[in-house]
Amino acid sequence: MSADQGQRPQPKSREQRGSPQPLNEGRSRNMQANRRADTKPEMALRRELHRLGYRYRKDHRLDLDAGVRVRPDIVFTRRKVAVFVDGCFWHVCPEHGREPTRNDWYWSPKLRRNVERDRLADAALAEAGWQVVRIWEHEDVQDAVNRVRTVVEHGFDITASH
Repeated sequence: MSADQGQRPQPKSREQRGSPQPLNEGRSRNMQANRRADTKPEMALRRELHRLGYRYRKDHRLDLDAGVRVRPDIVFTRRKVAVFVDGCFWHVCPEHGREPTRNDWYWSPKLRRNVERDRLADAALAEAGWQVVRIWEHEDVQDAVNRVRTVVEHGFDITASH
């Protein structure tokens, strides 16, 4: 058996991935600490929904037609309701999102792809018969809970903010 058989390939360096150099170590640690799931706004919403007696799946992958996969933050499977709690920076909030001031060659296309992926996920879910609720991280928890409850109980979102 040769030396390289059975070994995992080495991860690509930042330069090979096309990622910018971090501004400093503090910024690098800060960006690495960003979570994909279990963010504070998401956990606050889940906690309140659970307190009210709602049961759901968290971070549950849905495999839709045409090979589309989405992973909503909160999923009510029987009611076919998918809830996303979007971060203002990562999903370009019209109120709080801002253009990156450093490395915009990297960040602007990345953020644009995030928004495009959100729209594609929304369309694929709607086509598969799902209701989608998108909540911004800055929204009041009670307002968010009321929006989710309206969709889960009545099947429509009367105050969508996206």
